[in-house]
Amino acid sequence: MRKSANKLFINTVCLNGCTQDKLRAAHSAGFDQVELWRQDVEATDGDCLGIKDLLQALPIALTDYQVLLDFDGAPDSLREEKRQEAIQMLDTAVRLGATTVLTPASTHKACVRERIEEDMRWLVQQACRRGLRIAYEGMAWSTAVNNTAEAWQLVQRIDAPNLGLVVDAFHIFARQRTVKDLNGIPMEKIFMVQLSDLVETPSADHLADSARHSRLLPGEGTFPLNTLITYLEEQGYTGPIGLEVFNDTLKKQDATEVARKAMRALKAVCYRDETQYSL
Repeated sequence: MRKSANKLFINTVCLNGCTQDKLRAAHSAGFDQVELWRQDVEATDGDCLGIKDLLQALPIALTDYQVLLDFDGAPDSLREEKRQEAIQMLDTAVRLGATTVLTPASTHKACVRERIEEDMRWLVQQACRRGLRIAYEGMAWSTAVNNTAEAWQLVQRIDAPNLGLVVDAFHIFARQRTVKDLNGIPMEKIFMVQLSDLVETPSADHLADSARHSRLLPGEGTFPLNTLITYLEEQGYTGPIGLEVFNDTLKKQDATEVARKAMRALKAVCYRDETQYSL
């Protein structure tokens, strides 16, 4: 990747501290953007204006606001509740100044597969009315759509300009899949790329646990991240690329130090052919 081609982001889940401390740590480490969680907003008692003001003052942008869980194919008992939750998240994203809301494919055991497309069409329409995009992610343990290739098939069928994909290295490589999952996907339909690493491939029963607690920074594991970065570069991807590293140990450390370490790791994999520069 060229230094100017892609905005670099960090997911706040990597960082310890209050919401404001996380944002300041990300900015001080040189990140262009952050992925912000609904829990980050709740931690400020819903002070969207205060968060927006801090983002503008630093400045640092929002890659996305997340995460709308188990929305697509919600069973009858939860469907209306999930739609109200979606509306609330979309409206919060607008107040924050976000452009994109992230929703992963449902992991609910009672997911109604036949309604996934209908539900996503509804969500995309609601987002469009608010000037927002929806970033859809096939997670490794999702009930029906558990990889990027299947997620792309759904995005193709809906064919909406404000619907695109999240490409997450964990959900590709932890299932021992390859970058072939990205074949045929136009780069403009990839709204963001999330990187992490892992030493050993988890069993199917431990995918979610590993994803939520044991991800590593790029270069600390065995994922073929260079293969992914090379493919994206060759295809001309210019969207944001960053880190989503759920790691219990990092979460306990000083946010500023972790953010700087994370930036070094991200640059090492993205700018591997260029001279490393320190922070």
